Amino acid sequence: MDFLQLAKERYSVRKFSNKKVEQEKINLILEAGKLAPTAVNYQPQRILVIESDDSLNKLKECTKYHFNAPLAMLICYDNTISWKRSYDNKEMGEVDASIVATQMMLEITNLNLGTTWVGHFDPQKIIEAFSLPENIIPVGLFPIGYPDENSVPHQLHEKRFEISETVIYNSFKK
Repeated sequence: MDFLQLAKERYSVRKFSNKKVEQEKINLILEAGKLAPTAVNYQPQRILVIESDDSLNKLKECTKYHFNAPLAMLICYDNTISWKRSYDNKEMGEVDASIVATQMMLEITNLNLGTTWVGHFDPQKIIEAFSLPENIIPVGLFPIGYPDENSVPHQLHEKRFEISETVIYNSFKK
């Protein structure tokens, strides 16, 4: 599929069928994340695959935005290996994890699956529920599955600002 067409067709799925996601598709989603660029190629991303009934139930205790998906992935980064800018020590792990997550999200759509980026969760509850070490920082949660037959994009999905409203061209004149 053409990339822009894929980007246009992706929407935030919040209603899933109960059909399990095949391991081959899980592997492809993880591969898309693996291929994502990261600062200095440090690859600090750490992905927690949440698929057992027990783990999915733990997730439900951490956020109401699980949408009863049959699979979820928690995109995190390891702050002990992520790159920090030398002049201000700015942490780039969250940026790296977001790039990884975006590539995974697009692959999910490419595989005719759906997801939505969930940022509304209590990180401390997630860390405790899944026994994450303190250096693993959660960034985004993806409930993943086959969209329910009644799943549709949000009514504002296609509303986009004109490029002229979001892009600034800067021409330096001497």
